[in-house]
Amino acid sequence: MLGFSVLELGTLAGAVMIAAIFAGILAGLLGVGGGIVLVPVLFWLLSMTDFPPALSMHMAVATSLMTIAFTSVSSARSHKKRGSLDRYILRLWAPGIVLGALCGGISAKFVNADILRGIFGGIALIVALNMAWTTPFVWRDKLPDSRVTNISIAWITGVLSALMGIGGGTLGVPTLVGFGTEIRRAVGTASAFGFLIAVPAVLGFIWAGWSVPNRPWASIGYVNVPAALLILPFTIAFAPFGAELSHRISTDWVKRCFAIFLGLTALRMLMGLFS
Repeated sequence: MLGFSVLELGTLAGAVMIAAIFAGILAGLLGVGGGIVLVPVLFWLLSMTDFPPALSMHMAVATSLMTIAFTSVSSARSHKKRGSLDRYILRLWAPGIVLGALCGGISAKFVNADILRGIFGGIALIVALNMAWTTPFVWRDKLPDSRVTNISIAWITGVLSALMGIGGGTLGVPTLVGFGTEIRRAVGTASAFGFLIAVPAVLGFIWAGWSVPNRPWASIGYVNVPAALLILPFTIAFAPFGAELSHRISTDWVKRCFAIFLGLTALRMLMGLFS
């Protein structure tokens, strides 16, 4: 088992708590689940220690997903109270999202760290550009009529979200808005996707990493339990605050600031693949 010094543990814990607060607020504000913040932070922190590079991305993704399983419930409940959770869309997309997330989690056993970083960096950069755009791109004014088409879209969302270690909002919100869903309703509905993605994806990552050597203490598969327990109180506590903010302020400036952060994060990850 891999150990850390007291100084390393203190530094990791402090940085993770700050990231968890930010992730919780964004989970409620933008419906993104918080993983889009937690994954790069956990990855960078692990990369600054003697932690095996081949495990860093998998551990960051799986641990992030574990926290999203709980954070998304807190966020979704807050949005439901404000009437911005669309149950019809949730029921329509749920089967595809669950199946896709399970496939994504299981496939982690066969995906190396560089490919995982490439997937995260590439999609995160596209999402950042979309968030920075003044007018959201809209394909049509309603969801496709075909149930198969909806399940297929949801499946792709589940697979990619599981591989990136994120909730459903990062991909779900722009997709729903692209099909004519009002932004706050898209955020509220996508906040519930996080639970549907996280639970099957975590099971897949636990299976994929069950016999992998050199994992840190108290890890179940690729999920590090102490790190998840450190993150959860902050993300759960601050997600309702973010949800309240989403109904009080214009989210345009928040989206642009977040787009800058996400874009820089994505570029750094992608550049790291070639260094």
